[in-house]
Amino acid sequence: MFRKYQNVFRSRWRALWWAAGVLLTAYCTVPAGHGPEKAPTPAAPHHTNPWALEKHG
Repeated sequence: MFRKYQNVFRSRWRALWWAAGVLLTAYCTVPAGHGPEKAPTPAAPHHTNPWALEKHG
């Protein structure tokens, strides 16, 4: 089962190249994020006194 992978790891350099290929494949296939999107800041709510006799607009 692991016969074909034994040839890859005969030397350290081959192992490093194989690992670099795996990392490059992962880097190229995973979609990049568009960065943190800033949510629009909600407007500060206007404070109204619930006990006020007159409502100011």
